[in-house]
Amino acid sequence: MTVVLALLAAVSYGVGDFIGGLGGRRSHPALIPVAVQIVGVAAAVVAALTLGGTPTAHVWAWGALSGVGSGIGNVCLLRGLAVGRMSIVAPLSAVITAALPAVVGLLSGDRLAWFGWAGIVLALPAVALASSSPSGAGSRWTDVGYGLGAGLGFGILFVALDRAGPDAGGWPLLPGQAVALLIVLATAARPVIRLHRTRQPWKLGAVARWGGAAGLLGAGGNLGFLLATGTGQLTIAAVLASLYPAVTVTLAALVLHERIHRSQRAGLLAATVAILLIVTGG
Repeated sequence: MTVVLALLAAVSYGVGDFIGGLGGRRSHPALIPVAVQIVGVAAAVVAALTLGGTPTAHVWAWGALSGVGSGIGNVCLLRGLAVGRMSIVAPLSAVITAALPAVVGLLSGDRLAWFGWAGIVLALPAVALASSSPSGAGSRWTDVGYGLGAGLGFGILFVALDRAGPDAGGWPLLPGQAVALLIVLATAARPVIRLHRTRQPWKLGAVARWGGAAGLLGAGGNLGFLLATGTGQLTIAAVLASLYPAVTVTLAALVLHERIHRSQRAGLLAATVAILLIVTGG
C-alpha cells in the first residue's frame, strides 16, 4: 500500500506541477502559488474533518513545519517552472526532495533489502535524467537557486509529515497549508504591488482555473504521501513520490508536443527499474 500511495502522490504532484507551471505562463507566476495554497487550505480542512486523527500539539508542530517546507517549495518550484527552464528546475528539486528524506530515514533506522537500496540509488539519477535538458543547454544560477529551494522545501515537507505520526489523520495538513499560505502571500506581496502599479492585467479567471486545479492536485499529493508514510517507511515513500518530474515530462510530450530526448528516455526507463527494485526490496 505504501508504494501505491506514494506513486499516486507522484502522479498528483507531477500533473499539478505541469498545470501550475503552464498556468504561470498564461497568467501571472506570482499569483498562481497564492491560488494553489488557498485551495490547499480548503482541501486540508476537508481532510482533517473526514480522516479523523488526534490534533495534538505534536501533530500541529510538525504540521506547521511541513507548511514552511511546502510554502518555500511551492514558491520556488512554480516560479522556477514559469520563468525558468523546467528541465533544470524540476530534476534538481526532485533529486534533493528524494535525498533529504532518504538520509533522514536511513539515520532513523529504515531497513531495506540490498536491491531495495539499489532502487533508491538508481532513482536519484533516474529522475534527473528523466527531466534533463538536451546537451548544450546551459543552466542559469537563478534556475539552480529555484531548484535548490524547491528541493529543500519539499524535503522538509516530507520529513515533517512523516514525523507527525500515523495516528495524526489529516490534521497535519491543516496547519501545514495555513503556514504555507502565509509564506506564499508574503512572497507574492511585492510582485502584486508591482503588477498593480504597472496596471498590467491580473487575469484572475486564468489564475483561479489553473491555480485551483494545481492546488487540488497538490493537496491530493500531500494526502497520498501522508497516508503512505503512515503505512510504510519514509525512505520508500519519499523516493517514489519524488518521481513526479517523470509525470511532468510525459505530459509536456503528450500535451505540448515537446520532444523527449535520449537522456530523458533513459531516465524514464531507469525510473521504472528503480520502482520495481524498491517494490521488491521494501
